[in-house]
Amino acid sequence: MIKLIKIELYKIFRKPRTYIGFGAIAFIVIVVNLGFLFEGEQLLGFLIDSLKDKFLLSGNLINAYTMAFVILNSLWIHLPILISITAGDMISGESNSGTFRLLLTRPISRSKLLAAKFISSWVYTVSLLLFMIAFSLVLGYLIFGVGDLIVIKSTISILSADDTLWRFGYATLYGILSMTTVTSLSFLLSSLSENSIGPIVGTFAIIVGLTIVSTLGYALIAPIIPYLFTTYLPSWDLFFTMELDIAKLTHAIYVNLSYSLAFITFTFYYFKNKDILS
Repeated sequence: MIKLIKIELYKIFRKPRTYIGFGAIAFIVIVVNLGFLFEGEQLLGFLIDSLKDKFLLSGNLINAYTMAFVILNSLWIHLPILISITAGDMISGESNSGTFRLLLTRPISRSKLLAAKFISSWVYTVSLLLFMIAFSLVLGYLIFGVGDLIVIKSTISILSADDTLWRFGYATLYGILSMTTVTSLSFLLSSLSENSIGPIVGTFAIIVGLTIVSTLGYALIAPIIPYLFTTYLPSWDLFFTMELDIAKLTHAIYVNLSYSLAFITFTFYYFKNKDILS
């Protein structure tokens, strides 16, 4: 099994398009940091202008933690697209190139082959997410240093520097879980398709479509919104509140686990009974 995973990882990382995600993330992180370097004071001043009359804010509010938080907040909808480029190609790519029948002539069960492909795509997903967070923190530290994190949502929280890093750690773990759901969805669509474009577009369409519908049509589908996995893709930011909402976090984790398990189970069931014609 380990050998199969190594082979699949080699096949992933030998493709030039695998590095599109890393390149895109690096470009965005660099641009955001440079933007804050030259215009950050004005932007931050605009956001906290209403507080200046009531509070005295001092210190390095534009720092590595701020940069990482901003980047995470802006990329949660884009990261699934980058993930689907690889995960969506894991099965459909083999079908499109006509190599599945050759692979299955070897003494390897379909379940083992599928498990190796899924684990490999999951490793890529984790690598992409860790790269995004690590690069954001490191580049932000080199340019701005560290300092307190100001979180502006429906309420405004200021988290001290020594109370922030652990939050990024837990947010990363949650991000891995939520992106595993996306990987599972893309992997499922890949098993249903004969080309790589379908799963990539399908993953994007489902995530964006559900997000738009749940936002614009809230009154119509309000009862089911708490059970849509797209509702909890950005829930990593729950770790950046003064008091953690354990109930919301538990529900978000449960929903993601349920969808991931359902997508993977259906993929294995479908692929095991699928006629391989290519």
